[in-house]
Amino acid sequence: MSYLEEFELHIEDAKLASFLRLWEEYCMADEVDAEELNKILKMVKDSALADTFGQFADTVLPLWQKITDPTHSGETLRLILDLQTTNPAILADLATDFLKRYSGGDKHFNEKLRIIGLKGRTSFRGAISNYQLLTHMNKGKFVFHAGGWGVGEVVDISLLREHVILEFEGISALKDLSFKNAFKNLIPLPSEHFLSRRFGEPDALEKEGKEDPIFLIKLLLKDMGNKTAQEIKEELCELVIPESDWQKWWGAARAKIKKDTKIKSPKTSKEPFVLRMEEVPHEVRFKEALNEGKGIDKQIQVIYNFTRDFPEVLKNLELKQQIKGVLLEGLESNDLLPDLSVSRKLQVTYLLEDIFPDEFPDASATLVKQIENIESILNLIEIIAFKKRTLTVVRAHRDDWSVIFLQLLFSISQGPIRDYLFKELDTEESTKELLKQRIHELLNKMTLFPEAFFWYFQKIVAGDAIPYSDKESQYQFLEAYLILLHFVEEQSEYRELGKKMHQLLLAKRYAIVRAIIEQASVEYLQEFLLLVSKCQCFTKHDKRIFHNLAEVVQPTLSSKTKKDSMEEIEVIWTTQEGYQNIQERIQHIGTVETVDNAREIEAARAHGDLRENSEYKFALERRSRLQSELQSLTKQLNKARILTKEDVEIGAISVGAIVDLSDSKGKKITYTLLGPWDADPDQCILSFQSKLAQAMIGHKEGETFDFQGEKYTVNGIKSYLA
Repeated sequence: MSYLEEFELHIEDAKLASFLRLWEEYCMADEVDAEELNKILKMVKDSALADTFGQFADTVLPLWQKITDPTHSGETLRLILDLQTTNPAILADLATDFLKRYSGGDKHFNEKLRIIGLKGRTSFRGAISNYQLLTHMNKGKFVFHAGGWGVGEVVDISLLREHVILEFEGISALKDLSFKNAFKNLIPLPSEHFLSRRFGEPDALEKEGKEDPIFLIKLLLKDMGNKTAQEIKEELCELVIPESDWQKWWGAARAKIKKDTKIKSPKTSKEPFVLRMEEVPHEVRFKEALNEGKGIDKQIQVIYNFTRDFPEVLKNLELKQQIKGVLLEGLESNDLLPDLSVSRKLQVTYLLEDIFPDEFPDASATLVKQIENIESILNLIEIIAFKKRTLTVVRAHRDDWSVIFLQLLFSISQGPIRDYLFKELDTEESTKELLKQRIHELLNKMTLFPEAFFWYFQKIVAGDAIPYSDKESQYQFLEAYLILLHFVEEQSEYRELGKKMHQLLLAKRYAIVRAIIEQASVEYLQEFLLLVSKCQCFTKHDKRIFHNLAEVVQPTLSSKTKKDSMEEIEVIWTTQEGYQNIQERIQHIGTVETVDNAREIEAARAHGDLRENSEYKFALERRSRLQSELQSLTKQLNKARILTKEDVEIGAISVGAIVDLSDSKGKKITYTLLGPWDADPDQCILSFQSKLAQAMIGHKEGETFDFQGEKYTVNGIKSYLA
């Protein structure tokens, strides 16, 4: 065990006596590893032993004198000064001499020595670090506040007042810190540091990060240490890369990280990305991964991934021969399960064909021709590209390919593979009718193939020219879709599929449903609404929207007036601000007013004779009002739905719209339609439940409507959230 590891164990266990014995032994060494010594001192500085150890810190000076590298020597002396607590004269002399060499030309040198304690020499712990911080803190420079304020920029500094004024990210007011507090909490940041750039020049950093994602990731890892994917997102998303661009940017960054020779990618999401000290060539990484791979399955994955991502590794002839040896050995291996052996040999054959095409031409065709159960083999192949390759070989070399493809169409789970099967069957004239029969079977037996049905429904609503994409077929598929949705709701293994099916219907303000039912008959819409009512995933609001969409197509479906409908509305639309106001009101009642009222009741009770005690009665009445209000607001909050941009439709007047009107006399007025919590008649903000709002809802630009004997014309509609 190295000294560094031993010291780390003693520090973790907080064993001071054991640590000091080891320290004494360490300081008597004839040679010194400066980097190791500095790591030990940093560990002590960040530990619970720091203050106690401080009285022994100067015992390392004989060892320090053996350090020849000026950079390492200065860093070690700085750490000794940070730790020491005895303020010996020799350390004061060493620190003063070092600082003279460090910045002897500084016109404020003597003043700074006084501030950090080296003039009086009675207390100068951390003198070098404090001097460096003072020298760093010029206007426009950046620091990090270890106490939780984050990154700050120096706005002003006064050596006379011994104060510095800083602006911190996320804190509106400027902060005035004494040097004493600054020395305890501030860490200097170079202008090129990731945190400095994120705070001081975010636009430039965003531009550079978008042009070169690897630069941004390396800067982050270098300055902030190793980070997991989630931690990288927390540091960059919205703060550097806009949230709307994050998925696309991170996808491109991951692809480039995978090919970078200096960043080590993690094997799991819980492990961090690591910035290596030196670059590691792809060939070296390939050999390491190949040697680490246990079993032919792992080795197949390694060879496939590296030869796909880094084809240049195959220029290394020695490595290429090593690959060949591994694959030939895998070709000879047999497993107790015949299908597993075949799937492995098939994948090995694909790799041999790709890497050594002259030696293994079309070797896979012979193997595929002999396979009896293609589906079983495909299920044992993990690499998607090899699944599709197996099917292309089947298509090219087997007469029964169409039978196999039709059988696999609904049982295969991968979308891209299913798309390939469908395309091949739909392209060939001899198989088009067979494909149509298979799809008809899917329509009638959707519960047998839920995933496949969802896949095909998406193709239909996307407008693809495929079997059963006509209007009548769309009606049938929508009915079957709702029947299937009701079915999967009750099956735990299809929970995720149920969520996807639900979200698809609600997407873009129910766009799919709107498009399908636009010419539907009354009888069909009645059946549609009946099926909707059976699906538990739809809220009352969703069901009301479906009913309204059906009424637009067939107005005779309407059985209630708008007034009656408004009385039954369950959803309370609100803005984010309105929602927060109600939350704050509920919290205030529960934590302030209710507590005050309880004190009132107790104080009134103390007066005695409760029958004639008016203060007691008033206090009880107030409690009743508070409880009633709390209950009412809580009930309303449960019905609340925060308006989003997608909720506001500007094709016709709806909640969230800003409406420009003019009356019969030409007078113009603008109303905003929001929820009851946001209503403010003085500002012309109406609740969508108000009579005037209900009179205008549903009307389009250019249309007119009557309200209380006055005719209004809709001149314009725009979104409140635009």
